[in-house]
Order: sequence, then structure tokens, then C-alpha cells
Amino acid sequence: MTDQNPHLDTLKDIKQMMERSSRFISLSGLSGIAAGICALIGAWFANGIIDNNKYAVTNLRSMPEDSNNSISIGDWMGNQLFQIAVFTFIAAFILAFIFTYIRSKKTNTPIWGAMAKRVLINVAIPMIVGGIYLLKLMENEAYGYIAPGCLIFYGLAVLNASKYTLDEVRYLSYGLLLLGIINLWYIGYGIYFWALGFGALHIIYGILMWWKYERTSE
Repeated sequence: MTDQNPHLDTLKDIKQMMERSSRFISLSGLSGIAAGICALIGAWFANGIIDNNKYAVTNLRSMPEDSNNSISIGDWMGNQLFQIAVFTFIAAFILAFIFTYIRSKKTNTPIWGAMAKRVLINVAIPMIVGGIYLLKLMENEAYGYIAPGCLIFYGLAVLNASKYTLDEVRYLSYGLLLLGIINLWYIGYGIYFWALGFGALHIIYGILMWWKYERTSE
């Protein structure tokens, strides 16, 4: 029995090396939690803006062209909602990077290796395409479809990158896609779907990932 232990340990080490070389495993559950909290805070501030300026987040195609409630693309890009979205994204990205960097040190995995580059590329393509599509929605004043569009394209980006990282990431993408599709039938409630998708789902995902992969190493 004792003679088998070294072989089992060797096989385990080889398996871990193969996993590290084929997947980006430095993603931290704390990154998901931090991103989710940032999203919920951003949604809370945005909800206050929406309550005071509901015309700015409705589907303005239903309004007359000469309506005083209509807004231009310049107005939309410069308003408080856009600023909140930008600051929320920056804060979530910085915190996610910090926690991922810390985990990469603990797992002795390069944070910027071949797998990290593949993840970035596979995330970037759907995000860039989605960004162009959402800008066209804004130009056509279809503001009610921006929230579900964000969830759907972000879900596709996460799904596209999941094959290069932890398997559980797929389930996060499924949840985002499902919420985005449901939101298409509930136009005007985008802020709540954002809070569920970018906030609650990320927090649940982060807690599960931390519990499964990081709890024993703390």
C-alpha cells in the first residue's frame, strides 16, 4: 500500500500541471463577489436616477419625434446613468483583477499566460460586437433593449471564454443569457434584471467558487 502513494501523488501532480497548462484557473471567487457588490451598488444609484428621469430609460420610439422628452445620443452618453455604468465597470474590473492576482500568487499560476490571453480574446470578441450593436440601438432610440442586450452579449462572452477556464463559469453564462432573454418580454424593468444578473448571479457564483476552490487554502 505504501508503495502506491508516491505514484498516486505523481499522477495527481501531473493532472494538476495539465489542468494549469490547458485552463486559466486563477479566477477568484472573491472577484465574482466584488463584481456583484459593485453592480448592486451601481444599480441602487441608477434606480434613483431612473425614478427621477424615467423618460431617459424608456423606449423612446413610442414618443413623437418632436416630443420634449426625447434625448439625443450626446445627452444619453453624458448623463448620470452612463457615468454610473462606467464607474461601476471600472471598480468591478479593478477589484476582480486584484483578487485574481492574489489567487494567482497562491496557486503559483501566471496571471498573464497563454490561457489568460485566450480568455481575454474570447471575452473581447462578443463584447466588442455587442457594444457596436448596443450603440446602434441607442442611435435608433431603442433604449428599452439595451439592458437585455448587455446581459445577452455579456453572457455570450462568458460562455465563449468558459472553455478556457473553470467549468462552473458556464453556469454563470447560462443564468445571464436566461435573464437577458426574459428581460426582452419585460422592457422597462432592465435595472432589476441588471441587478439580478450582474449583481446577484455574480455574488452567488463567487461564493460557490470560493467555497469549492479557495476555502481550504485560506
